[in-house]
Amino acid sequence: MDWNGDLKGWLAALAIGLLIGVVRERGEAVPAVRAGLRTHAVLALAAAAAIQLGPGAFAVLLLAVAALVVASYWASHREDPGMTGEIALLFTALLAAWAMRAPAFAAGVGVVGAILLQAKRPLHRFAHELVSEREMHDALLLAAAALVVLPLLPDHALDPWGALRPSVLWRFVVLVMAVGMAGHVALRAVGARWGLPMAGFFAGFASSTAAVAGFGGRVRAQPALRTSAVAAALLANVAALLLFAAIIGTGAPALLRAMALPLAAAVLVLVVGGAFGLRRGGGGDALPSEPPPRAFHPLHALVLALVLAAVLLFSAWMRLWFGEGGALLASALVALGELHAAGASLAQLAAAGSLAPRHVEWGVVALLGAAALSKSAIAFASGGAGYGVRVASGLFASLLAAAATLALRGTG
Repeated sequence: MDWNGDLKGWLAALAIGLLIGVVRERGEAVPAVRAGLRTHAVLALAAAAAIQLGPGAFAVLLLAVAALVVASYWASHREDPGMTGEIALLFTALLAAWAMRAPAFAAGVGVVGAILLQAKRPLHRFAHELVSEREMHDALLLAAAALVVLPLLPDHALDPWGALRPSVLWRFVVLVMAVGMAGHVALRAVGARWGLPMAGFFAGFASSTAAVAGFGGRVRAQPALRTSAVAAALLANVAALLLFAAIIGTGAPALLRAMALPLAAAVLVLVVGGAFGLRRGGGGDALPSEPPPRAFHPLHALVLALVLAAVLLFSAWMRLWFGEGGALLASALVALGELHAAGASLAQLAAAGSLAPRHVEWGVVALLGAAALSKSAIAFASGGAGYGVRVASGLFASLLAAAATLALRGTG
């Protein structure tokens, strides 16, 4: 017998029973039939003992618990038609038995279950008051696009040049919709001033291009959000640059060390631009208190995916004509659609020594320039002139900061 393992299992089972029991003791609506602290604690110990005795003993215990659940519901269904208390009893028994094999994981699941039991009122309010039918429809559409359609699409290229991969293009569609949903949820949670920039920064780790497009679409729907949306787009590009630096560092650490200052200058300019938007975006009565009815527009995401496909085809055609000698040009063209993929290819060239170090360093700046150009075009197309000018100004100011820092370092 493993006394150390068994002791951890028993303690975890008892802790699960006590935790869920305390939550049910405080939240049970019908005191006369309450299954509270003592009931859940004893049941947890009984389940732990039964699973140690064997599957037969545990099956008998579950049947007994099921009978008690039926009797409890029959006694209380007129005053409390919900079944949360009854399900909690089964949950405690199953988790306590699981704790004898995986105490740490079972305890973690028990904590999550206790949180859900405790959050009854906030969850009911969220489901019945905060989420509209249209928002639920959009959430289900996003889930279907990500969990149903995406896994079914092929991951290999369909064209002779290896540029168009349906799964990659559809992933971009999902990201654009997800950015719209993230901004929608953030608006609900903390308002336009802080919600959109916060959503933008985290969305930038997935796709800053999708973020620029998604927040541009939000500006189309609600022009009063323009300043906050610009801040969100610039902060999304901060996240993208951080990820870009990580990708370069993984493939070519020496290149990252050489480009640390130029990339830091680019990030600093974007942070300042985002902070300026935060300051200007707050305190205005023009900011809406509620998000628009729709979290995103699927047609908008599909059109942008078609634009990306055209860019990738053109890039593949240029690579075919210029060959390996045009690697920098091809990488810059790839950066029109996907900065991180272009950065990975350039890092591979640098690590292999195919290009002179100085050429590779300026190649990084060229990638940033190509990305700034494509994102600026997307900003104009998705959010209009006002949004496009401001986003483009921030992106090209960041590019100039990186180029100036690299040039000064070379002359120093």
